[in-house]
Formats: sequence, structure tokens, C-alpha cells
Amino acid sequence: MNGNTTKDNPDRRELKAAMESLKKHRIGAYLAADKEELFALLNTFIPDHTTVGCGDSVALEELGVLDALRKRDLVFLDKYEPSLTKEEKRELYRKNFFADTFITGTNAVTMDGKLFNIDGNGSRVAPMLYGPDQVLVVVGTNKLVKDTEEAIKRSRQIAATLDAKRLNKGTPCTTLDRCIDCSHKNRICNDFVLIAGQFTEERIKVIFVEGEYGY
Repeated sequence: MNGNTTKDNPDRRELKAAMESLKKHRIGAYLAADKEELFALLNTFIPDHTTVGCGDSVALEELGVLDALRKRDLVFLDKYEPSLTKEEKRELYRKNFFADTFITGTNAVTMDGKLFNIDGNGSRVAPMLYGPDQVLVVVGTNKLVKDTEEAIKRSRQIAATLDAKRLNKGTPCTTLDRCIDCSHKNRICNDFVLIAGQFTEERIKVIFVEGEYGY
């Protein structure tokens, strides 16, 4: 989670191939070598005085994206604001559909150019699918996988398990360190969403950041 490249990270040739696959599906694909290049891209894609919503993302926190957005001249729909009540947060989730930009992470990107996500209540995946004019997906290169089967396995056995621990859900995976497809009331593996393309070219833009970020 520290941004360092590892032997498990893809090389530039693999990244280039995945980015070309994304583009064939009308999904924008960009590469940032570090945080500086990432912020340069975000400043290009997100104009001042616009409305920005966000999805739950460890990568965005690790990279300092959320703090940077809070400091900009934006209407930032900050789901992390501690004073928000349950109803206020629910209303904020609805406002995300009308945002100029929705920024989030993703659980996995496949080599053939698809995005896979697991969500608990749909508040992250729903705006990715419909509503905001632009969706920016910031993802560490550690999230690149071979195919959909590997994306599902990675998302359930690694990402969802770690996220359930982070959120103190008390589900079986938090003690077993693996998903058993439970029926616990706090289960976060409720929505399985595969994005294989889109009508509006580059409405979704994937920004790879070289290194290991997020789960």
C-alpha cells in the first residue's frame, strides 16, 4: 500500500496493452508515474467551481487526493465529513448522480479492458454506471489482473476482506482472512458490477498510478 513497485506489478508493456483494451471499450486510459503526474491530470480533468463527488477508496486516501480536493475551489460532496448524519450521507449519495465529476477507485482492471467492483450498498458503483458527467477512476497498477475470473477472485478474497476489516463489519472474513460467501447482515459483497464499455466515450477515465495503492 506504499506506492512502491513490486514484482507483482505489471510492466509497461502489460500496462500499455491494458490501456489499449480500455480505449477499445470507449473508456479513457491514462498513466501517472507518481503523485505529481496524477495531480496534474486531475487538475486538467476537474475545473474549478464544479461539483465533485467521491466513492469510498483507500487509494484516494493514500494518494492524498481527497485532501487536495478539499483545498480546491470546488463543491466537494465529502462523504467523510464526520458531522454528517445517516440521512445527510444518504442525501449526499443521491447528489453524486448530479455531480460534474465522480472520483473513485476500483477493485480490479482486467487486461482485456474491463472494470470490476464489489459494493455493499451500491453508493460507489451506481454513480460509476450513470449520472455524473465524468467518472475518474484512480487505480494503482497492483489492481491489474488477467481476466474477469481473476478480478472476481481478487476482489472477494483480498479487497473485500481487507475492507470489511477496515470498516469493522465483524463478518466471517475479518477473522478467517478469506471470503466464504456469508449471509451476515453486515456483508459488503452485495453488488457485483462488471463495466465492459460505455456509450459516451471517455465518460469513464481510468488513471493508473504506478505502484501499489489500495486493496
